[in-house]
Amino acid sequence: MASDAAELPEPRTGPEEEPHDDAGLDLARRIARATAAGGLPPDKRSRRRRPRGDAPRKARGDDRDPQLLEGSLSRLVADHGWALDLRVHGVFARWPDLVGEEIAGHCTPESFTEGRLLVRTDSTAWATQLKLLAPRVLARLNEELGPGTVTFLDVQGPHAPSWTKGPRRVKGRGPRDTYG
Repeated sequence: MASDAAELPEPRTGPEEEPHDDAGLDLARRIARATAAGGLPPDKRSRRRRPRGDAPRKARGDDRDPQLLEGSLSRLVADHGWALDLRVHGVFARWPDLVGEEIAGHCTPESFTEGRLLVRTDSTAWATQLKLLAPRVLARLNEELGPGTVTFLDVQGPHAPSWTKGPRRVKGRGPRDTYG
């Protein structure tokens, strides 16, 4: 029996008794066990830590970093002074929503220069109607664009046909009908 006990290997009690492995697996095991036990490896403990009361510092962006498209476009519009033009063209695009479907069906905005909005109608009756509604339309437009942006609503009737065509023409007023 004594010879049987001498042949059994001795039981292992800790990581210090493991044989050295040249592949580095033994070092990884020691670090994993030390970290799982709650401690850091000895070479990592010497680092200085920030006090707990301090908030973590945020990295400041640089112009070279990727930027959001909205911010880039906002800077571009502000740098070139396009803000009012974009708002006005936005009104042109949303004309039916601003004045209503019925009015928009008969009137279209044509241009905006120095506070004057030129609106073209499809008949003289609608030109008269829109002239009567001008204060309400101006109030709605200034509500969308900002106070005092549109100062005058220039309402024009339909374009009159030209009667000056052809090589043989006579000076005259053309047919007598209402064209605006």
